[in-house]
This record gives sequence, C-alpha cells and structure tokens, in this order.
Amino acid sequence: MWISFFKLRLFCCLLAVLMVVVLVINVTQVEYLDHETVAATFIDSSGQFVSSQMTGISRNPYCGYEHQTLSSRERVEEDSLLAALQWQVPDVGPVPFLKSTDPSSSYFVILNSAAFFKVGSQLEVLVHVQDFQRKPKKYGGDYLQARIHSPKLQAGAVGRVVDYQNGFYKVFFTLLWPGKVKVSISLVHPTEGIRVLQHLQEEKPHRVYFKSLFRSGRISETTECNVCLPGSLPLCNFTDLYTGEPWFCFKPKKLPCSSRINHFKGGYLKGLLTTAENAFFQSGVNIKMPINSSGPDWVTVIPTSIKETKNSELSQGSGIFPSGYYYKDQWRPRKFKMRQFNDPDNITECLQRKVVYLFGDSTIRQWFEYLTAFVPDLVEFNLGSPKNVGPFLAVDQKHNILLKYRCHGPPIRFTTVFSSELRYVANELNGIVGGKNTVVAIAIWSHFSTFPLEVYIRRLRNIRRAVVQLLDRSPKTVVVIRTANAQELGPEVSLFNSDWYNFQLDTILRKMFSGVGVYLVDAWEMTLAHYLPHKLHPDEVIVKNQLDMFLSFVCPLET
Repeated sequence: MWISFFKLRLFCCLLAVLMVVVLVINVTQVEYLDHETVAATFIDSSGQFVSSQMTGISRNPYCGYEHQTLSSRERVEEDSLLAALQWQVPDVGPVPFLKSTDPSSSYFVILNSAAFFKVGSQLEVLVHVQDFQRKPKKYGGDYLQARIHSPKLQAGAVGRVVDYQNGFYKVFFTLLWPGKVKVSISLVHPTEGIRVLQHLQEEKPHRVYFKSLFRSGRISETTECNVCLPGSLPLCNFTDLYTGEPWFCFKPKKLPCSSRINHFKGGYLKGLLTTAENAFFQSGVNIKMPINSSGPDWVTVIPTSIKETKNSELSQGSGIFPSGYYYKDQWRPRKFKMRQFNDPDNITECLQRKVVYLFGDSTIRQWFEYLTAFVPDLVEFNLGSPKNVGPFLAVDQKHNILLKYRCHGPPIRFTTVFSSELRYVANELNGIVGGKNTVVAIAIWSHFSTFPLEVYIRRLRNIRRAVVQLLDRSPKTVVVIRTANAQELGPEVSLFNSDWYNFQLDTILRKMFSGVGVYLVDAWEMTLAHYLPHKLHPDEVIVKNQLDMFLSFVCPLET
C-alpha cells in the first residue's frame, strides 16, 4: 500500500515538473515571437509589397530615414527637394559673436524710390548686414523675413528675399493696395545661428524625445521612443506595416512589446549648445529683431485704372507671389475670389450633408475648435478623449453635418495618446470612400521640425499617395492642405521649432503637393503678412481667414 502511494506521489511530482517545463518553453516562445524577429510583409515607400525581417531587438541604431527603399522616381524627387533646400552658409570656420550679424547696425534702403507708385508695381529694397563691430559682412546665409503693411488699413503682404552671398540681400514686393505702405525687415537668425540649427537637425534628431507606458497587470514600465534610438539596447519595433513609417521604443525589462498602452512627449534635451553658440540665440539681440532703414521706410501707392489692374492680374500667371494679402483684416487671395463666412448660417449652408475630416496637428485642431464655437448647431459629441489630443467629433443632426478631428501618428508631442489612437493619416485616408459630400483637410508639419528632412519627405510621400488614390476613386472629394506658419521664438524654442526649420517643411509640402489636385490654405503668408505677433496657434482673426479660404474651396462662388 505504501509503495503504491509513493509511486503515485512520484508520478504527480514528475507530472508537475513536466507541466512547469512546458509552460516555461511556451512563455519563452511567446517572448521570442514578441520581440526577437517577426517575419512580416509591408508596403514600402515605393508602393511595392516587400517581405522583410522586422527586427525587434536591434544591436545598432536604426534610423528609418537612412534605410528607405525608394523607387528611382522617388529618389530623384528627394534629391531634388534636398538640393533646393541647400541653405548657402559659407564654411568660414568658427565665428566669434562680435563678427556675427547685428540687426541693430544693419540697414535697408528702398532702391526704386519715386514720388509715388501704382498698385501692381514692384518695389525693391536692398538690405546690407553688418556685424557687432559695425563692419560690413562679406558673406550671406542670414534668415530674413519681410513684409509691407499699412496699419490704418489693416493691410499687409510678404516679400521675396534674394541672398547675394556677399552681405547684401534684395527684397521684392508687389504693391497691392493704394495708400501709405511701410516696409519692415526682420532678422530671424544670423548666418552663424543657422549653422548651429543645421548641425542640430543632422546630428541631434532625438533632442525631442518621446516615451511610452507598458503595462500588464500590476507591472508597468516606461521607456523612451523615437524614429531613431541611439545605443545598442533591445528595441520594440512599432514600424507601421502599411506605410513603413518607422517607430521604435526601448524594450521594457520585464514586459513584452505588445503591452504598450500609450505614447507621450518625454521632453526636450538640455545643454545642446556651447557658450559660444548660445550667443547666437539671444532674445532682444538677434532673434526676430527688426532691421531699420537708412532713409524713408515707406512709399505712397496710388490706384490704377481698371484696365491696368486687369492686365496686371492676367500677367501674374499661376505661380504668383505673394499668393494673397490682407486688406481691412480680410485675406484676399490673388488667384480667386474668397468668400466671407461671417454668419454661422453661411457655414451651415456650405457644410450641409457633408462629412468633414480634419487630420493633423494642433494647428488644424484650431479649425475644429473655431467651428464648434462659432456654429451653434454643430455640437461636440463627448468621446471621452484627452483634452487637446482627441479624437474629437461634432454633429449637426438637423443639417446632417459630421465634423471629425484626429491627430497624426508619431512623432507627435502631445501629452498622452492611447496606442490604439496612434493612426497615420495615409492609413485613415485609405479608409475613406470619398465623394462630393466628403471634405478632407490636412495639416502636418510642426512635430517634424527636429528631424532630418528625409523623415518629413517620407511622411508626405505616403500621404500624397493616399490622397491620389482617394481622388482617383472619388474625384469629387475636396482635399485641402493647410501649410505651416511662423511662430514666436526665444532661445530655446529656436532650437526645436525655429521658423527656419518650418520654412523648409513648408517649401517641401508645397513642392510635393503641386499638381496633385488639392487646394492650399497659405497659412505661412497669412501669419507673416498680418500685424499680430507670430504664434504657433495664430489668433482668431487669422484662423477665421483660414477657414474662410477653406470653406471657399468647399463652396466656391458661382462663376
């Protein structure tokens, strides 16, 4: 009896040990599949299906913008874009602060000064930059912004700056309204500061870092995430399977990659500059400082005849600059007649029976906030989404209007976005049927300012492909792109969101969507031309003009 009992106990113990061994092996296999090597099929940037080994643990830094698979056409386009954005900064070695550009000792003169000008004529201004020792500079590379304006008329327009690479710049303005017109020139960054910004863009793309929370049961860990992660620690690979957009997080020590629950901005790296480099980024000294004139800074403009005005309009062609101007605080595009939607009923009538999708960053979220605040019947439906993050939804049941906002996929510097809500715009567009009652608006730029330009080009390439496919299957769909805009700058903000960075992104966006069949809301010119201070989120009067332009594309004047 005792022998039989002993054998039974021994059998139970062996069975228990066997079960533990099997369990350990299974867990190991699951972990292995989760973060070692997963065979996957995804669409690369050329639109081809590629079978790839998506490595979860990487022993070397993986930078998605360096490992793209491009078609020959895409390679030519990318090379052309990067060549067009080559900022001419001379290699003059280290430059002491006193020999850098001083806006207070620099000056401009109006070249073709006359008793008066006619509306539609050109105004030329010559800018001569000097250093802090009041000596003329012999090279270019400064970033200038220029505009003409008439404060009493609440009128303004931007100018085109040409760098002669010898310390002289010429600015060209088109005089678009009658009256006393004043010229304003600003130094955004000196050449020496631009060199620092270039270095940061190429060598410090991780200066804004992101994090994700991983959780399983009572165990939780937070790790750093980015497009490119330095070092040799194990990584979780969250590269999008459809677009190929790269995204990585350091793997948690105790949890699988599949336990990620959210994404949020980690912060900004400090101590990026040396003491000498910091001198090139001083508020009140050389960041967005005015350059004064050495003579009159204004001209008188008189009206032209109707015939002269028509001839001037016809001769401007399709690539006119500037694209528009302010007059009495209303934006006036030069290529078409923009409507004014001053009454909520006008907006309701325009959007009746339509579904409006807003995709992108917080600058297009402003459109959602303006519309829901201005149009009483457009009521926001509480989805329980985090404030300022979304997704958001508003409905006008009476007039059958549906308004949606969703932020773009990473990189995005929002507080907390649930992993399930991290959607790429291209993938969202692929899920839209489209049609005459479908409107899509996209703004994507601000969160890409710290990365090499290849990262932004890749994102726009994916979005453009999805837009083209949407318009192919539903040609009557209205697609509108909101451009970047200027913002307030200080020493720290300049290193992450400088207007110089955003000017590059804006240029890329315009070139890549040229000829695609989308409409453009020129937020860049609309902020630079206005008299209000630059802000990342422009004031309501500018947002109102943006939406008037957007709605004019949706519901154009009968012609």
